[in-house]
Amino acid sequence: MGAGVEITETKGGCLLAIKVRPNARANGIDGVHGNALRVSVCAAPENGAANAAVVALLAGALGVPKSSVEIVRGAASRDKTVAISGLTTEELRARL
Repeated sequence: MGAGVEITETKGGCLLAIKVRPNARANGIDGVHGNALRVSVCAAPENGAANAAVVALLAGALGVPKSSVEIVRGAASRDKTVAISGLTTEELRARL
């Protein structure tokens, strides 16, 4: 599923482009939307609830602690950039 998704390697990990669908029926990774990973969360985009759900979902799906996942761009947008520390681009693609 990681093919076609924009992933940029950084010094301590990598950056991942995602497209979030809040207020979904279920939490999950739904595939690819353009060059971003499509992520659905049940939480509403209020008071950071959807962002927290995105962090928890990605951490669980990638097998990393929540502290290794950080939204670095687009906190108030559906289009976000997430930093994943401790994984290389190849490891991230394999886990997606």
